[in-house]
Amino acid sequence: MMEWTSKRSVIRMNGDKFRRFVKAPPRNYSVVIMFTALQPQRQCGVCRQADEEFQVLANSWRYSSAFTNKVFFASVDFDEGSDVFQMLNMNSAPTFLHFPSKGKPRRSDTYELQVRGFAAEQLARWVADRTDVQIRVIRPPNYAGPLLLGFLLAVIGGLAYLRRNNLEFLFNKNCWAFSALCFVLIMTSGQMWNHIRGPPYAHKNPSTGQVSYIHGSSQAQFVAETHIVLLFNAAVTMGIVLLCEAATSDIDIGKRKIMCVAGMVLVMLFFSWLLSIFRAKYHGYPYSFLIN
Repeated sequence: MMEWTSKRSVIRMNGDKFRRFVKAPPRNYSVVIMFTALQPQRQCGVCRQADEEFQVLANSWRYSSAFTNKVFFASVDFDEGSDVFQMLNMNSAPTFLHFPSKGKPRRSDTYELQVRGFAAEQLARWVADRTDVQIRVIRPPNYAGPLLLGFLLAVIGGLAYLRRNNLEFLFNKNCWAFSALCFVLIMTSGQMWNHIRGPPYAHKNPSTGQVSYIHGSSQAQFVAETHIVLLFNAAVTMGIVLLCEAATSDIDIGKRKIMCVAGMVLVMLFFSWLLSIFRAKYHGYPYSFLIN
């Protein structure tokens, strides 16, 4: 195992290796395995995202002071070890399991992917809880964020310089109201939760090919779900704005009626869809509109 780890942080296993080095006792080491389906024909986008995070975790362990022969990281691909999937009665991917050095895996040795997401930091906390091996996650430098922020500041600074003799737009109430509204919609849709937890965008069952965009639990969510909620909240907000404008505006009565009808349709339609999502998540009712 140490020889394989010296070549790559995540050991690729098939059925034979799994039986020899994981299932066959005795062992004086634990093994954290990601069961996945990375082949293109499987069309598992979540598997590729989870694999990247798992590689980050394993590399952080391999090239740090936490490196030890008490725990190893491995992966089993469905197309290379379908017999392992059958042995464990596993029908979904990706799945993370911890095989302790002594005894059989317990329920807590199965990582709660749908609740905690697959971010390397979350996986590291779970590994520390199961093996007492503390791993400090070290990610490769990513300059996209600072570059984007610098570009945005440069654009804002350039526009302010070009309009330095007319800065009345900075005191425009509508501009600040729109900015505040966008911020509120982003925060209330769950974007911060996504940033902290790192959930998958959606989930595709490798056996049935069914794609789920709405998580079935009230304790977790998909990234796609937050985008859908953001869109629905924005539509409801637009409907309320139209209703307010129809009631207070001095424009032609015909246009005000159109605005009123449009606002009512937006509020009723998208608010009912929001209620359907919440009912499906918190009461377990089927929700077929967004699950194909």
